[in-house]
Amino acid sequence: MPVTTHRLQFPLSAEDARRLRAGDQVIIDGEIIVTAGLPTHQRLLACVEGGQGGEALPMALHGQTLFHIGSYSQESADGFEVLYINPTTSTRFNPYMPRLIEALALHAVGGKGGLDAASAAAMQRTGCVYLSFLGGGCTLLSAAVREVLEVGWTEMLTHYRVVRLRVEGLGPVTVAIDAHGHSLYADAAQQARLSLPALMAELDADRLGSPDLATTSPPQA
Repeated sequence: MPVTTHRLQFPLSAEDARRLRAGDQVIIDGEIIVTAGLPTHQRLLACVEGGQGGEALPMALHGQTLFHIGSYSQESADGFEVLYINPTTSTRFNPYMPRLIEALALHAVGGKGGLDAASAAAMQRTGCVYLSFLGGGCTLLSAAVREVLEVGWTEMLTHYRVVRLRVEGLGPVTVAIDAHGHSLYADAAQQARLSLPALMAELDADRLGSPDLATTSPPQA
């Protein structure tokens, strides 16, 4: 079945997110927001829930894109430089993402490894997709970075900061969870569950039918 590829301007709108289907591919132009920090997500959640002494969000995040992407960065005479980017595992952020997706009305999130059913349900409500990035593809992904636009929470470690980037031709990335609740990760897990009994039966048959195993005596005490 042919893959549909879309080249889209980001931040993604809810309407564009709902047009995408699981399995589609996307090439990204425009602005994205990235962080790889677990403490960053805890802090973001505290902000939207009124914690941290009423701390404000580090930048405008409502209706934006939030990707689980780490970076190798450095401070220079020209400012904050992002030398390369690479996706990090999204499942670490499952406890925070449903609330962040809804509170911030995010329309695109992503990284690698996917998100859970609670996040997928929140994505349906807000019109949001999960985009899967190529793990280990930092050379390809980094070539798309054009400019660092904004850096939030500069007192944090560099890869924990919230960074807004301008990118051109980022991807292709795969729509792994769409805004209609279809998850390629859930499909793969279901297929694995359905295949397991036949696989175990085949392994048992091979084990019982193996001449080597059939004639091998148990070790003597």
